[in-house]
Amino acid sequence: MQKMNGTQTLSRAIDILFALSEANGTLTVGEIAQKVNIPESTTYRFLQTLERSGIVERRGKSRIGLGLRIFDLARSLNEQVHRDLLTFALPIMEKLTDETGETSVLFVGSSNQAICIQRVKSSQLIQFSIENGRVLPLHLGASGKSILAFENDKRIESVMEMLPSAFERERLQKELNEIRLQGYSFTNGEVDSNVFAVAAPILDAHGMIIASLAICGPNFRCQAGQEAGFVRKVCDSAERLSRKLGNPEDDIVDISKFR
Repeated sequence: MQKMNGTQTLSRAIDILFALSEANGTLTVGEIAQKVNIPESTTYRFLQTLERSGIVERRGKSRIGLGLRIFDLARSLNEQVHRDLLTFALPIMEKLTDETGETSVLFVGSSNQAICIQRVKSSQLIQFSIENGRVLPLHLGASGKSILAFENDKRIESVMEMLPSAFERERLQKELNEIRLQGYSFTNGEVDSNVFAVAAPILDAHGMIIASLAICGPNFRCQAGQEAGFVRKVCDSAERLSRKLGNPEDDIVDISKFR
């Protein structure tokens, strides 16, 4: 068997971690070897190394699962992403507000809720106002729906369980499908009867949802023919922010493939 170089070794180790993550539980060495397409003896050596680092751990007889150390790494990565998110988002949001004349907001998902973590207020006399820390249900409003549409099936199912009727669940699922297809959400009077909102997802380089970027304003400023211009500016801004988070050095990540 040909000896692996450093890059191949790292790639295989990552493949093993993804296999365990997708299993949502534990796997045997044989099952892992089959999923990553390498011999069991090689898989066992990888697992020994990962186990010494606390990245994986043995659970029960011949079962392997993710270790506690991986969750420490995930938490650190999440904190770093949010720091980068706010750093890169603010100038993009300021430009978006300047171009549209409306308040821009940045939301992240937490459990079945959406939380506002940044806003840039409109300078117009009549404006949408929101405070940092404002919490909304994920299934209400453009910002939350733009996050929910790109969440995993388990999160979507959890939100669906909160809805009281099959009709509402079917309607929400249809909306989420449309948002994922078109790459944005538009609502008018859904959370506040006098407010419209256009939101688009912020995705990482792998298409995983990080946040949503939106503009919100009084609905009399979004008449027929104006929606398309707002949508274009929000989607362009969200794509620019996604690219910066995917590769801060040069904007090479094209998230249009996720629309």
